[in-house]
Amino acid sequence: MPRERRDTNKGTPVGANPEPKIDPSHHSDAVRWMSRDAQTLEHVVPLKAGQTLAPEMDGTGNSRTRWIVAGVVILLLLLVAATLWRGRTGDPAMATLANSQTIPLVSVTSPGVSSVTASVTFTGTISARYDMPIGIEGDAGRIVAVYVEAGDHVKKGQLLAKIDESVWQPQVNRLAASLEQAQAQAALSAAEYGRAKGVEAAGALSAEEIEKRRAAAVTDAASVKVAAALLAEAEARLNRTRVIAPTDGIVLTRKAEVGQTANPGGDALFRLASGGEIEMRGQVAEQDMAAVKVGQLAAIHLVGNAQPFEGRVRLLGAVIDPQTRLGEIRVALKSDPALRPGAFAQASVAVNTAQRPVLPQTAVMSDSRGAYVFIINSNGHVERRNVQLGGTIPAGVVVTRGLEGSERIVTTAAGFLREGEIVHVAAPAADHTALVTSSGTPATQS
Repeated sequence: MPRERRDTNKGTPVGANPEPKIDPSHHSDAVRWMSRDAQTLEHVVPLKAGQTLAPEMDGTGNSRTRWIVAGVVILLLLLVAATLWRGRTGDPAMATLANSQTIPLVSVTSPGVSSVTASVTFTGTISARYDMPIGIEGDAGRIVAVYVEAGDHVKKGQLLAKIDESVWQPQVNRLAASLEQAQAQAALSAAEYGRAKGVEAAGALSAEEIEKRRAAAVTDAASVKVAAALLAEAEARLNRTRVIAPTDGIVLTRKAEVGQTANPGGDALFRLASGGEIEMRGQVAEQDMAAVKVGQLAAIHLVGNAQPFEGRVRLLGAVIDPQTRLGEIRVALKSDPALRPGAFAQASVAVNTAQRPVLPQTAVMSDSRGAYVFIINSNGHVERRNVQLGGTIPAGVVVTRGLEGSERIVTTAAGFLREGEIVHVAAPAADHTALVTSSGTPATQS
């Protein structure tokens, strides 16, 4: 039995069997189709041979989408064409300006040469020229008195501190008495030997007796010397309980305190600047040692002091440290209360005066091959020039080798240029040479 299907819109049963196909080859008249809804006849175009009847509703959405895509593509093509047409017919002056902006515009300077004083700078500390530690030389003892403070000026032989002498003073007194006793005995023995010698010709005493008296006189005289030596030793030990200044100078530090036990070989009780002489000790780079000479003037700057202190180079080290490649230098200074040993100091020694180009710091660059600048040659091309620097001053960087001063040197943004590139040179800025000349500040060479 054939199954039926129901129309979802009208509920009318519809046969499950397909309707018979109409063969258009047997019909020449137009085919009419009657809708199920309105029962109206619709005119259908006659089918040709081999053509099938297909509903138009299946391709309606795809055709509409294709028309929309085609319209968008045509619109984009029209926009591109309009843009190209506007570019061709635009202002020629604007196109020329756009092309010209591809060539960099740079600022250059010709520094010339200026009188620059080269100097060697180094750092160090203020020290006493002869720093003498003072301790005790005798036996350990307790400090019973201290007579000076740090900063005092002392004279040679002046008493600085005193150690307890209660043990040594009685020994000195006892040995002094022993010496007097020995001296008396020696005098008696000498007198007896003298009388025996006087009666030797008369034969009153035998030769043996006279010899005994002579030996007693010699022995007693030797006892006097032994007693004197023992007394001198005791007195020396007693004197070592008194800490005295070995020379004139300034007391730098004091570690002695009353009641403290002082031991020989321990920490120094005092440190003395012999003669009050002060100097600066520093280290100079190996390449600068040849430029510095003994006797050259040096300016010493201390933290908190605006005015520099004048000094002279008095000693250059005989060796170079193989690890740091630095050599020792010492600068003699005049005594001044502001020059305190241990203070940090910076020194500058003027070595020579020369004519050197001075460049802004922005003009100097460096890479693995060293420092260099970019110059603009006569053809407007960028050219690299290796240079050697000699230090900095407030006006700029001092160039000691590589430039004559007449070159056109790129001052800013040189790092964005390439060697051989064509550039445009901007109008000259302020005269850098005048700035250097007016500064008058000596250069600093590290």
